[in-house]
Amino acid sequence: MLLLLGRRVTLSFVNRFTKSSPSSLSKPVFISSLLIKFRVAHSCFLVSTAVRNRGTMPERRPFVRLPTDVYPVNYGLCLKPDLIDFTFEGKLEALVEVTQATNQIVMNCADIDIITASFVPQGGEEINATGFNYQNEDEKVTLSFPSTLQKGSGTLKIDFVGELNDKMKGFYRSKYTTSAGEIRYAAVTQFEATDARRAFPCWDEPAIKATFDITLIVPKERIALSNMNVIERKPYPDDENLLEVKFATTPIMSTYLVAFVIGEYDFVESQSSDGVTVRVYTPVGKAEQGKFALEVATKTLPFYKEYFSVPYPLPKIDLIAIADFAAGAMENWGLVTYRETALLIDPKNSCSSSRQWVALVVGHELAHQWFGNLVTMEWWTHLWLNEGFASWIEYLCVDHCFPEYDIWTQFVSADYTRALDLDALDSSHPIEVRYRLSFMALSYMESHSVVIKMLQQVRTCRKCGLYNFHPNLGLFSAEDLWDCLEEASGKPIAAVMGSWTKQMGFPIIVVDQEQQGDNRILKISQKKFCASGPHNGEDCPSWMVPISICTSDDPTCTKLKVLLDRPEMTITLNSVSPEQWVKINPGTVGFYRIQYSSSMLQSLLPGVRDLSLQPVDRLGLQNDLFSLLHKQADMQEEKNRIERVLGAISAPDLIQKVLTFALSVCINTFINAPLRKSIQ
Repeated sequence: MLLLLGRRVTLSFVNRFTKSSPSSLSKPVFISSLLIKFRVAHSCFLVSTAVRNRGTMPERRPFVRLPTDVYPVNYGLCLKPDLIDFTFEGKLEALVEVTQATNQIVMNCADIDIITASFVPQGGEEINATGFNYQNEDEKVTLSFPSTLQKGSGTLKIDFVGELNDKMKGFYRSKYTTSAGEIRYAAVTQFEATDARRAFPCWDEPAIKATFDITLIVPKERIALSNMNVIERKPYPDDENLLEVKFATTPIMSTYLVAFVIGEYDFVESQSSDGVTVRVYTPVGKAEQGKFALEVATKTLPFYKEYFSVPYPLPKIDLIAIADFAAGAMENWGLVTYRETALLIDPKNSCSSSRQWVALVVGHELAHQWFGNLVTMEWWTHLWLNEGFASWIEYLCVDHCFPEYDIWTQFVSADYTRALDLDALDSSHPIEVRYRLSFMALSYMESHSVVIKMLQQVRTCRKCGLYNFHPNLGLFSAEDLWDCLEEASGKPIAAVMGSWTKQMGFPIIVVDQEQQGDNRILKISQKKFCASGPHNGEDCPSWMVPISICTSDDPTCTKLKVLLDRPEMTITLNSVSPEQWVKINPGTVGFYRIQYSSSMLQSLLPGVRDLSLQPVDRLGLQNDLFSLLHKQADMQEEKNRIERVLGAISAPDLIQKVLTFALSVCINTFINAPLRKSIQ
């Protein structure tokens, strides 16, 4: 899923910056990167209003996951929405497995009223439930039976009713206006993280996977969509104005990925080179605006097939623009839902930045069709890894499909820089925050992750993170991935990653140099970087930092890679003459700031003047310099460094653009005037 996080950068600025160096990053070299942590947490906890004593809140009961004595194998689900009264009727026939004898079944259920429930053991007689105990705070229901359900297979039957709510979650109504000005409604879904339970009683946890057979009873003039292709469409016997639409059986999947849409839409259609039917659904009359997303999707599917060495497993993929949609997009398997601005492109009036945004969002959600849908996080604490992968590979995909966008420079100037800014705050938190998810809670963390960049480094195992864990269920955790990468690479991946995911913040790498004959000696140290100033705590955290180093001989190629696994170390670069410059973190992919000594900064000026430094490295250099302006005592020295770097660039308009961007990072007040004066 993609939340709208203001990730766009002004393209005119990037284009000016890269105009003279179009070869900036034709192929990303992500060998040393460790975690671009874009921490965005959206949490909403349901707090009970029952108060035992005035002025005090009741203690929240500890969260307990669903029992494992009964689990689903297949959901047979039929839904009949009413687009006038905004209600729906549902019938569930779930094939389940009883692993331990019990006289009750506990499921997730919210805002649903169960009418009847029964259990039919395989080869046995139907047992009617005698009670439905709703635990509203926990969003669970307990079905009680008069006799014990024995171990083995059976069918759970439930008739229920619910509301097409206006909360943009669960099974909800989406308002739109026709070309004639008439207000109408579609019925759509948004289930991540824990809202499938608002559409049907279910085991609403990501690890509890099953197959789904979905049938929708809809007005005959409406389009009905779900995860799979339609296998039967026939008149509904009880009402000639309705159709019964049956969809093919899904692969085994989590409940949060189920989706269905009933509404009025146009579409454009094509096929990918590997034979997958691709459709983009748009509001009526706007089919032309879906053609760019269609182009992106048909290019993207074959790219991911080759990248993962696994074909897309469904016969079709639908992308649909929803009028009322809370997120940016949602990766429902085979039926990806989008906010209209994240999918539609007016070919006559849309700007380049809008096209690139749509390309990134489509690339993000289609990546989830493999990492997220085919293999799924075992629990929501691993959501950062799921989203981090998609947030990184969307750029890889767009760079492959549209190399003219120079998308990696934009990655550094937008996402990378914003992530550094956020994670330098005292209010930041570790990636692996152990949220105790309550049932109305969604902790969403988007992170461009070293995990995936390490997959780039260890190319022999780039698919191991997807398919080597729990192959029958397709589940993963961060620990699974570390183990897999460690085994494939022979490197201490778990230890390295633990230093980044289990503590907040990131380091600043302090670098000085000394020439000894034909060799360059680098003294490198690390300390915690804080936006508020130098870290003054007693216990200063440290990281295991992969450091890459290049020289002016070849600014795009790493000359040496080391792992900084201590507070400081000394490195020798052989055969580096005194006139050559040395750059740390080529490609600006390592998640840290760099503070060069004055002599090193001075030696980098020729690379700035002749543009041999890549655009992303010039951006990174500027951003690092501005980030070091912590306090007045440091001001003059750092200001002089910045002016020297800016003075090495001849284009005044470019200087102004770069300054404007850098100033927005973390400083303004007392240096704006002198800086502006210095560049006029």
